[in-house]
Amino acid sequence: MTRVVIEGLSRTVDGRMHLEEIDLCLEPGSFTVLLGATNAGKTSLLRVIAGLDAPTSGSVRLEDAGGEPVVPPRDALAMVYQEFVNYPSLTVFENIAAPLRARGQYKKDELERRVRAAAERFELDGLLERLPAELSGGQQQRTALARAMIKEADVVLLDEPLANLDYKLREGLRNEIAATFDRQSTTVVYASTDPVEALWFGHRTAVLHEGRLLQQGEARAVYDAPADECVARAVSDPPMNVWTAHSSEGDELAVLAGLVLPCPTHLSGLSTGAVRLGLRAHRLRLEPRDVFDVSIPSELELAEVTGSETTLHVRNGSTRFLGQVEGVHRIERATPLDLFFDPADLFAFDAGGGLLAAPHSRGDD
Repeated sequence: MTRVVIEGLSRTVDGRMHLEEIDLCLEPGSFTVLLGATNAGKTSLLRVIAGLDAPTSGSVRLEDAGGEPVVPPRDALAMVYQEFVNYPSLTVFENIAAPLRARGQYKKDELERRVRAAAERFELDGLLERLPAELSGGQQQRTALARAMIKEADVVLLDEPLANLDYKLREGLRNEIAATFDRQSTTVVYASTDPVEALWFGHRTAVLHEGRLLQQGEARAVYDAPADECVARAVSDPPMNVWTAHSSEGDELAVLAGLVLPCPTHLSGLSTGAVRLGLRAHRLRLEPRDVFDVSIPSELELAEVTGSETTLHVRNGSTRFLGQVEGVHRIERATPLDLFFDPADLFAFDAGGGLLAAPHSRGDD
């Protein structure tokens, strides 16, 4: 089992900071989702961990359970890229078999058994004699995943491995990745732009933004108590709505145009003055749920059906925001809407974006 220790890691390329003072310890057998938008620094960090790029300052160490360096570190690593990488002149069978052949320790029957088992796991068993050019994009990525898994490396780095696949295939491979690593004592780092994946894998999350590590911790804890607005947006899909509001001495909050609401219990300690309030899109509803709900008078700009949900692009005065409601709703543009929410679901941030208060977790997100 291998630990990855990252200390003071920075990387600058042509005067541009790609990574800045990152400290991160990935414990043996842990599964960490690196979460962040495109250009947040996820791939840069994975490449430095893999030894493909050198840090400008700081260090990455691979240690065994006793704290001793793993030598050579590259042999303990496997990496899968967003853009599938396979050996073009080798069949699917030989692509998957490549790490085992490199070790030179498996007899023919054992090597074939392992390759066919990996191929079956990733639904490639009928494609073993094909070349990568004869495969679809999904089949090529599954080949790359099978090759990484069969290596049984101590540390596996996955750089948005499912980003280019269709929804159903992504869902199936997520299950397979989770099941595979549940059976192994592998240290996994999984880069993703999708906050749903961070919660779905349910392990640790490290949020990156513009090359900086903003927050790390158990995935649900980061979701429930994001350190600041930037993290709150990164871990919410759609991104969290954040509005400027005013807290009064009478325990009221003036929010948006024409909306004044009673201050919920978890925000009762707010100082008088300006405050930033956050609300996740799926906490807005087309109908009130109970007597505590308040309504936002809005005008619909677009209703976007996404599977079994509808994303509502709405406007209150000059402020635009998003609601995500269950079901398929065909609503014409410019339709006046009242959207409802419970003030108990509000987050509060200070002027600098730091978290002041978060709702009590209800476990139903």
